[in-house]
Amino acid sequence: MRVAVYVDGFNLYYRGLKGTKFKWLDLGALSREFLRDDEDLVSIKYFTADVSPRSGDPTAPSRQEAYLRALRTIPCLSIYKGRFLPKTKTRPLVEDPGRFVEVHDTEEKGSDVNLATHLVHDAHRGVFDTALVVSQDTDLCEPMRIVNQELGKTLGVIWLEASAPGKRHRRVSNFIKHANPSILRRAQFPDVVIGRGGRKISKPPEWE
Repeated sequence: MRVAVYVDGFNLYYRGLKGTKFKWLDLGALSREFLRDDEDLVSIKYFTADVSPRSGDPTAPSRQEAYLRALRTIPCLSIYKGRFLPKTKTRPLVEDPGRFVEVHDTEEKGSDVNLATHLVHDAHRGVFDTALVVSQDTDLCEPMRIVNQELGKTLGVIWLEASAPGKRHRRVSNFIKHANPSILRRAQFPDVVIGRGGRKISKPPEWE
């Protein structure tokens, strides 16, 4: 049985990895944690966008680039990028809702649409027998429903939080499995990954 994995990078980070020591996550090892002996991992598609330096965190882009280079050492993995749109927004102050301030903001665009498009397209092409979706984004429930209920593919959700999965996700999937801390701990890259041409890719020190 062929298994394809679809990873919403930002949902994975904010739902499962932020505030943990598991950010140096080997998505190949993570995927294999959920495979049966009779299943073959045929592809991993990782959807993200290039981050920009945030206030107080100027090294965020370099950490992301190190992680993306580590991911590229996984033979069956492909990376697809959306983009961040910088903008300003007007927001009320908490202590004085009658006063408004203008703030800098960024909005990530494209990752969920890209994931949904690839998931449905690959199902139509017969790329997989089972799809694993690593995301809790409810915007993906409709494409998951199409793949599962209309195209007849087995679909599983990798749940990223300790909370119980929502009803919408349960309705559009065959199974839901938790990426609990013990699984995330086992599925880490070594501190130094060897990339193309023997180049060493080190785990960012902030992730120690």
